[in-house]
Amino acid sequence: MTPSAPNHPSPSRTLVLGSTSRYRKELLNRLGLPFEVASPDVDETPLTGEAPAELAKRLALAKAHAVARQFPSAVVIGSDQVADLHGDPLGKPGNHERAVAQLRRMRGQTVVFQTAVAVVCQATGFAQSDLAAVRVQFRELSDAEIETYLQREKPYDCAGSAKSEGLGIALLSSIENDDPTALIGLPLIRTCRLIQAAGIEVLA
Repeated sequence: MTPSAPNHPSPSRTLVLGSTSRYRKELLNRLGLPFEVASPDVDETPLTGEAPAELAKRLALAKAHAVARQFPSAVVIGSDQVADLHGDPLGKPGNHERAVAQLRRMRGQTVVFQTAVAVVCQATGFAQSDLAAVRVQFRELSDAEIETYLQREKPYDCAGSAKSEGLGIALLSSIENDDPTALIGLPLIRTCRLIQAAGIEVLA
């Protein structure tokens, strides 16, 4: 976890989600807190030799800091997810062909979805991050199953092409994690802890 400045409680402080992901927005809505949404302008290209977990943490913090510059008095949440296939980072496929290639590589394999969350408040100097690692075992999928899944779900904006909250659950044989929403894109247990440390009371 990244070191931070001391806690500065401020019940009226604005909460901002530094992401335009509809999945993260839906997850954060579960907390029943008012929040704004802003798009972070961050280059997501991995650094040479960068491990998937480090990539996810770096990008989550970069997104939070980028949006915090737009909202300096707000508490800003940034998040990023990278699929880790034996140390090789797999991001969002973006199109059908890349999604096919990803799923062919992952079939029968254990993939660790590294989901990082960061919380930043520029006004108080607060900055913390945390990482939730979700171990996922993929079934031995046939090419026909992969094609059917992609045609029906079109998960081209999901890391590793696996939309587990939808039909993607049929790709898997097991999931191991300690933060149930992490695989969808925002680990809410860790998020609650971080925003409370930043001064946002979840259960006020």
